[in-house]
Amino acid sequence: MPGLENLLTRLLESEVRFVVVGGYAAVAHGSTVLTRDMDICLPFDVENLETLLVAIEDLHPVHRMTPARPAFDRTALTTSWMSLYLATDWGQLDCLGEIAGIGGYEEVLKRSEEVPLGEASCRILTIEALIRAKEVMGRPKDRETVIQLRAIRERQQEG
Repeated sequence: MPGLENLLTRLLESEVRFVVVGGYAAVAHGSTVLTRDMDICLPFDVENLETLLVAIEDLHPVHRMTPARPAFDRTALTTSWMSLYLATDWGQLDCLGEIAGIGGYEEVLKRSEEVPLGEASCRILTIEALIRAKEVMGRPKDRETVIQLRAIRERQQEG
């Protein structure tokens, strides 16, 4: 399985509009907390959703939050969704329309920064915004990530 890095590259090359959030963004900032999925925040407009689905359709996306795990049906595409949880051949992809403690895509975009990724670049939540989002979520794994992100931020501020 090629993995999340290839999934991210695929989304970038396909010009999907998104910001990386969650555990993968924390790892990009230097956290050592393991993540098994990629969380992205994106605008749920028809054009962007269609671009996303074309980008991953050969990766056999299925809905991962339903027991039957049905294949994703592009004909059911709707902009009324606020989230889309998929499993693909290359890993899990959680598509979110808003992030707790931050807001919708436009606010997430404002609170993101561009980071290099090989020959391309990718937008991720800033460390401050990620700390805020993780604090609001409050799950045990989020609390551990917040501890690490605060320590990383302190080291960065010390220079």
